[in-house]
Amino acid sequence: MTREPAGTTRAAAGTNPTATATTRAPSGTTRAALAQLAAGPDKAANLTAAAALVAEAGAAGARLVVLPEYAMAHLERPDAAGLAAVAEPLDGQFVTALADLARAHRLTLLAGMVEDLADGGRPANTVVAVGPDGALLGAYRKVHLYDAFGDRESDRLRAGPPEPLVLAVDGLRVGVLTCYDLRFPEMARLLLDAGAEVLAVPAAWVAGPGKADHWLTLAKARAIENTAYVLGCGMTGPRCTGRSVVVDPAGAILADAGEDPGVVVADLDPAVLAEVRAANPSLRNRRFTVRPR
Repeated sequence: MTREPAGTTRAAAGTNPTATATTRAPSGTTRAALAQLAAGPDKAANLTAAAALVAEAGAAGARLVVLPEYAMAHLERPDAAGLAAVAEPLDGQFVTALADLARAHRLTLLAGMVEDLADGGRPANTVVAVGPDGALLGAYRKVHLYDAFGDRESDRLRAGPPEPLVLAVDGLRVGVLTCYDLRFPEMARLLLDAGAEVLAVPAAWVAGPGKADHWLTLAKARAIENTAYVLGCGMTGPRCTGRSVVVDPAGAILADAGEDPGVVVADLDPAVLAEVRAANPSLRNRRFTVRPR
């Protein structure tokens, strides 16, 4: 089910009010879609589900579609051997299929995968970006692995270097981070320093007491402190929270996908971005810089 483009009022969970999915994005704006799904270990089934959601988003006029972290394969009890077995290189079947989808629907597509780095070491938790022509625009390898709440992602994956991936999409600059990275304001600020105006966050946010509140609070915080749009796309299912959200630069939730698989869309407006940054010039007023260690 596609939920329609929203204005600047807060959206209740599972809603995306105003306009219709067939309404064109207003002139000068970019329509973004979050396509949340419940991926499992079956890569072919995951691709089938993703393809249906991307087609739905494309039909709704999206120019940018974000899929969750681990959209390629999400294992119930991941270990190093299991992730190595499902890992693929950037020229493998998963990225090739994403390129075909992006080309078919003429949009930019972001999705999470387990990447085989072809050096015999542990794979990476990677988000790939492919453009409307099917070209690979870049790959971001998760910097902050999820060593928290009793888990140790670093036991089975390797962390990427703190190098920003920022993409141009219809005149907007989109920076990429992944799931647990959202808890680190420096990561978002590194992307802002590289020119990002939108923060795309594919995630498989693990469910638990208070975890959905953490997700929503952190998404709003990253939007407000950076005066940037946030596109947080979550995995659904019994072990993840879902709750994909689009947050505007003032912290208003424009779309909230709730807990079920589906698509939400919202229009990103550079004029709104400029207005918020003029009223709240906190980026200009900074006294500190971000320096990776």
